[in-house]
Amino acid sequence: MDREAIEEIEVTLMLEGIFQRYGYDFRHYSPASIWRRVRHFMAKTGLEKVSEATARLLHDPAFFQQLLEDFSISVTEMFRDPEVYALLRREVIPFLRTYPFLKVWHAGCASGEEVYSLAILLKEEGLYERTTIYATDFNELVLEKARQGVYHIRDVKKYLDNYQRAGGAGSLHDYFDAHYDSVIMAKSLKKNITFARHNLVTDQVFGEMHLILCRNVMIYFDRSLQSRVFNLFNESLSRGGFLCLGKKETLRFSHIADQFQAVDKTMQVYRKQTNGEDNSFPDGSSLSG
Repeated sequence: MDREAIEEIEVTLMLEGIFQRYGYDFRHYSPASIWRRVRHFMAKTGLEKVSEATARLLHDPAFFQQLLEDFSISVTEMFRDPEVYALLRREVIPFLRTYPFLKVWHAGCASGEEVYSLAILLKEEGLYERTTIYATDFNELVLEKARQGVYHIRDVKKYLDNYQRAGGAGSLHDYFDAHYDSVIMAKSLKKNITFARHNLVTDQVFGEMHLILCRNVMIYFDRSLQSRVFNLFNESLSRGGFLCLGKKETLRFSHIADQFQAVDKTMQVYRKQTNGEDNSFPDGSSLSG
């Protein structure tokens, strides 16, 4: 047996050990994604063998927290893929406006930039006051950063550009305060957001959501885990609710594809079917697709 085959066994044992010891389940992440993260972690810690890392992980919770940071994907920015937010404003908001109250789930929210982006969009469309946003991630460290809503000022130029391209109706400066080298998101954006730990791999349904966003998370999952998460989203969405995925993700080949219609196939925004009910908007217009 060659070294690569042995390392594959070692990684399998590591992931099983992590699940048994800490309850975090990475066993159905895509192999390529796991390999990248393990190699990066090994290089950073100076360990040569995966088995050495596994032994230390099992006995040292602080060491496990270091690995958890490496295994968390926190690549995000405000109004990331601004054309998606423009689409939500144009195609989805008119439908959401018909509800007396709204429930939104942002799954895999990372450090929160995209959650605040959605809050700004809803505020500008007059819907924020009747909306509850549940922003979840499995990593408590990044969740705490999201709760604080403090970001480096060097990123603001990019955020301003994204906001304009997303169809921003005012000035992004109205939604944060600058303080030295940081920007702090306004308290008015935080009041209807609940940040909570939730693991898509192991945890259960959020019920009767009108909109679910989970962008650029499932590209790291294998097909069986993607299937599990799609079921979770399907069961969590109300009839006629919307699902927004990352641009490299799709419902197209999933087992629940026939229960959704595409709002936009390029932007990966979908609407859950309403069992034969009229899916058009109140003004008679239909979804693009």
